[in-house]
Amino acid sequence: MLRTNLSTRPFYNERAVQVLLGLAAVLVVLLTAFNAVRIITLSRQNTELSSLVNRDRQEAARLTREAQRIRAGINVDELQATADAAAIANALIEQRTFSWTEFFNHIEETLPADVMLTAVQPSFADGITTVQMTVLGKRTEDIDEFMEKLEATGAFQDVLPAQEDPLDSGMHRMLLRSVYIGTPQPEAAPAGAATAPPPAQAPAAGAARGGAGR
Repeated sequence: MLRTNLSTRPFYNERAVQVLLGLAAVLVVLLTAFNAVRIITLSRQNTELSSLVNRDRQEAARLTREAQRIRAGINVDELQATADAAAIANALIEQRTFSWTEFFNHIEETLPADVMLTAVQPSFADGITTVQMTVLGKRTEDIDEFMEKLEATGAFQDVLPAQEDPLDSGMHRMLLRSVYIGTPQPEAAPAGAATAPPPAQAPAAGAARGGAGR
């Protein structure tokens, strides 16, 4: 028997279409809600950051005004006088730590016979002691020997000639500059280092003979 479909439109599965449309609607709602939450969160963060920026700007402006007020109230002459007084006090303290006795002991130990020290001028800056020495010598070799001996003591560093003037008498006058650190201090022994016991003493001859007699 011949069967024909006399319907004028094709057949659709309406339930499947409705399910797909429902899922799409749910997805759109979820995406919309997620975007709304993100927008609210970002807006809140932007507001907080703006508040922080404004607060920091106000604090910077306040500190700038405070600094200007302090600068306006500073007496430049008094400040310079205070700085000069501090520099003088520091120089006096450093001069008291400079031992002339120790210095001249090094000079006496190292000065060659044909070299004579005529002037010494120490200076103190930033915790460094610089010494200028004027010496006279018959030969520059003798002055070079003096410089080498000074550095060998360990109390002088960077001993260098700054100026040399030959004299009519045939002598050589030379200005020396050096960093003076003083006599290096020996390293302290470790706290746990063992101390060697004193050597045992032999008994007296009389006591030995007395013991033998008994």
